Amino acid sequence: MINFSKKSYPIPEQDPAIRRTNFLESQTGYTEDMAICEAMRCLKCREHPCMTSGCPVHNRIPEFIDKICAGQFEEAYQILMNTTCLPAVCGRVCPQEEQCEGHCVRGIKGQPVAIGALERFVADWHRNNVQDQVKEKITPIDKKIAIIGSGPAGIAAAKELSEYGYSVTIFEKEERLGGILTYGIPEFRLPKNIVKHEIDLLKSKNVKFECGKTLSKELSIQDFQTKLGFDAVFLGFGAGIPTSMDIPGIDLKGVYQANDFLVKVNTLQDNNPLGRKYDTIAVVGGGNVAMDACRSAVRTGAKKVLIVYRRSESEMPAHVGEIKEARDEGVEFAFLTSPIEIKGDANGNVIALECLRNKLGEDDSRGRRKPVAIPNSNYQIPVDCVIMAVGTTADEKLLKEQGLEYDAKGRLKVNPETLETSIKGVFAGGDNVTGPKTVISAMGAGRIAATAIHNYLSK
Repeated sequence: MINFSKKSYPIPEQDPAIRRTNFLESQTGYTEDMAICEAMRCLKCREHPCMTSGCPVHNRIPEFIDKICAGQFEEAYQILMNTTCLPAVCGRVCPQEEQCEGHCVRGIKGQPVAIGALERFVADWHRNNVQDQVKEKITPIDKKIAIIGSGPAGIAAAKELSEYGYSVTIFEKEERLGGILTYGIPEFRLPKNIVKHEIDLLKSKNVKFECGKTLSKELSIQDFQTKLGFDAVFLGFGAGIPTSMDIPGIDLKGVYQANDFLVKVNTLQDNNPLGRKYDTIAVVGGGNVAMDACRSAVRTGAKKVLIVYRRSESEMPAHVGEIKEARDEGVEFAFLTSPIEIKGDANGNVIALECLRNKLGEDDSRGRRKPVAIPNSNYQIPVDCVIMAVGTTADEKLLKEQGLEYDAKGRLKVNPETLETSIKGVFAGGDNVTGPKTVISAMGAGRIAATAIHNYLSK
């Protein structure tokens, strides 16, 4: 029997010693009793900062938690679905400590309510217990909309637009649907059957999908608008081009880009995504991609996996929970460390990572203290594999070919209210506009764009 407590109920998870050997989901989630117990910790405060300030899409958090308290799990799910289309995904991968849980009043003097785990529980309960019903027939609108990219922004936009009654087609360049949800986030964080379920829901709403097709020199925006006859286009293809460090040795054998590595992690399944077993793997970076990469590297059987990050732990942009899980799985951390060269042997294989030690200086434009190199502090870390996880950007060459305006960082320029690009009738949202952010931010952009497209076509 579970006792109600002011202290947050821990989320069940695999033992770290076991989970580091498999790609099964790390956290196993709440039982019904655990979820009710955790939900009853909600203080039912008046201002609801978790919803108004913490959630990018303003999920009705107090309402869905109240339904969990009453054991009304399906009602809780339906409340969530008024504002989000991916609760099972967001409950797993969103940075709740910065968003909803970071604004929870209960967290002022203790542990916040585990809102993310409750969102996940409700979505999983619905998927396992309720057969989704097709809602009453929507009066079709005789206009066609093309969505480029099947990631969270594209999924959210497609759901909203299909419910208005538009004919929606999603174009995806890869063989499988889901974008970053399918190819970028490992199975131990986001099982692919959950992504498939969300895609199947869109198919039940008569959203069409075409794989192996995307915006390109051969299939331009003008082609979508004229030859294919689409009345509006939404660009939700994200920022998938990896950035790299301009240091000697970057082309040695044993150096990988994190995005390419994670694609292999998510497609090769039981096969080693690196093609061979390495003894010591260094992952350069401090964001969520770096965490996914280092935890995946552990599962390749490496003897040692090390995160190399130029700032201190408190400046790391990765989720706090992911950092903890990585450390529990044996990942080591080298903070205040900047790589300056990758050393190789006579055969072009990686043998070491030469680094400089840093100290923290003044704050940068984002409020994080800048790393300042300490002179003559060079030292080498013996490694035989380096995975670069230092960021991504949009494909500037593609944007230029299409005549789209973008800024110095390769981000699409859009009207901040409507998300319309420099080309009339073409809208964009997600990482290709903001730079790499969260799943729920991209999803929110998709919803805003859908409303703007509806208003545009209604005129």
